[in-house]
Amino acid sequence: MYTHLMMHTHQKDDFESGGPCVCTALRKASRAITRIYDDALAQHGVTTPQFAILRLLARTPGIALSRLAADLVMDRTTLYRALTPLERHGWIAYGAPDGRVKHASLTKAGKSLFSSASASWQVVQTRVTSAFGAEAWSALETQLASLTAMAGPS
Repeated sequence: MYTHLMMHTHQKDDFESGGPCVCTALRKASRAITRIYDDALAQHGVTTPQFAILRLLARTPGIALSRLAADLVMDRTTLYRALTPLERHGWIAYGAPDGRVKHASLTKAGKSLFSSASASWQVVQTRVTSAFGAEAWSALETQLASLTAMAGPS
């Protein structure tokens, strides 16, 4: 009981002094959840960030790289580094239909990889959302979207 009291007091002191860092808490949670998805996706040779890119390309074929970066809330330099291994594996291809703006799409191999990896992703997605609870997840998703919007464009 004393330990509980001490933890509670410590937490109260943290809050009064500014509390735990929001950024640190969110980054810790992000790393932890990414690890779970990475473990499931490893058998497909793809990481969670790579899968996120493939998923967006599957939903938005031929998307401009600038829009892809904005939708993923990534700066373009980071996105280009993330796209390099996807292109090297033959999972994505680039085009410039208007001659100026570079677009990305999944290749046949990319669509195949995305399809097989999606099953593993869905297992984890269901496990995590079920453990969290549908209502709690929905509320958190809304709050996370608000935080992302508050940060503004990258």
